[in-house]
Amino acid sequence: MASTRTAADRPGFRRAALSSLAIPNYRLYFYGQLVSMAGTWMQSVAQAVLVLHLTGSGSMLGLTIGARFAPMFLLGPFGGVVADRVDKRRVLLVTQFLSGVLALMFGLLTTVGAMRIWVVFVLAVVLGLVNVFDVPARQAFIPELVPPTELRNAVTLNSVTANLARVFGAALGGAIAAALGVALCFDVNAASYLAVLLTLLLMNTAQITAAPRRARDRGELRAGFAYVASRPELFVPLIMIAVVGTLAWEFQVSLPLIATSTFHGNVATYGLMAAVMGAGAVVGGLISAGRRSNSMTSLSFAALGWGTAITAAGVAPTEALEFVALVFVGYGSITFNSLAKTTLQLAARPDMRGRVMSLWSLAWMGSTPIGGPIVGFVAASLGARWGLLIGGVPTVLVGLAAWPVLARVRPTEVVGGSRPRPGLRSGSSVPVAGRTAAE
Repeated sequence: MASTRTAADRPGFRRAALSSLAIPNYRLYFYGQLVSMAGTWMQSVAQAVLVLHLTGSGSMLGLTIGARFAPMFLLGPFGGVVADRVDKRRVLLVTQFLSGVLALMFGLLTTVGAMRIWVVFVLAVVLGLVNVFDVPARQAFIPELVPPTELRNAVTLNSVTANLARVFGAALGGAIAAALGVALCFDVNAASYLAVLLTLLLMNTAQITAAPRRARDRGELRAGFAYVASRPELFVPLIMIAVVGTLAWEFQVSLPLIATSTFHGNVATYGLMAAVMGAGAVVGGLISAGRRSNSMTSLSFAALGWGTAITAAGVAPTEALEFVALVFVGYGSITFNSLAKTTLQLAARPDMRGRVMSLWSLAWMGSTPIGGPIVGFVAASLGARWGLLIGGVPTVLVGLAAWPVLARVRPTEVVGGSRPRPGLRSGSSVPVAGRTAAE
């Protein structure tokens, strides 16, 4: 009898999907991030409940979200300059410690009844400033923990971690906030940063392949922009990410409106939609992690597929079909994001990687203060479904527009590392991120 097992059921696939976890330093990083990001989602839920308790205003909730991401929008590239200049592990030790202190301040002020909305804004802005330096350092640190052959797998598993944390952290945060109060969510998040600090301290520094650090020099920020603009394998994906990050990655605005206005549900309906989307992302991430290579045009195909799924979610006639579409929205989100990050990290020169990934964080997360109000305005003016359609249709179009450009770029073989350089024969060792493909 023929086997009915799928590829994902086979032991070889599971080994491939989790292969980067065999590397001790990355395994420490992975588990530390899983604990910390679950705590972060608990805090996000608690902060939303706190703001609504203090003000009763959805607009104020949106402004507090914008306050957190505004520093990334304004100062994001400077964080990349620091990441290229300073030991990334040390940067993370500082930023993770500060993030834990801020979470503890949220918890203490809430516990003693001293929290006011202006304090929430101040703490959100300060946390955003910490993230300016934390996000590019975290992204650029991964290639220093794994060889180029495992980078795609490591980046994808990191995205899986974020979605697992979203599913379980948000659910646990909601339960704790309802049963024991929002202050405890902040306290648990503060404690979760101890896991990150411990894993960073336990790493074997001799096994970290640190990128060459640049001495302080004038024009480093300008040099980063010029470097990206001169390389289509960096510039085109960043443009795609900027468009998609601004218009499509605004589900915290579009999904609540779809849940309540289109399908006449409530907060529980929105929570279920977010969970279904997160589950689709986890499945998609594990499947994507098991793949070993991709071409430059894979990013275009991912944009086409994801944009189609978002559009389908925008026009789904029934709630059941909406949930089906959201599974594929989650699948597409992690596929596009992991491909984009892998492409940038492999194509970037090691001493430029921090600046390149700071531009990724600017395009992907720093665009929220712009994209959120745009999506909200369109949804309010034309109907809730347009909150998804304004993201889905442009994502399809940007995938189509980028396809012929990326097809002219020589392929990026994720298994081997970066784009082959002229004059290298097939099978030659290709220097990548301070290593060779043979390593």
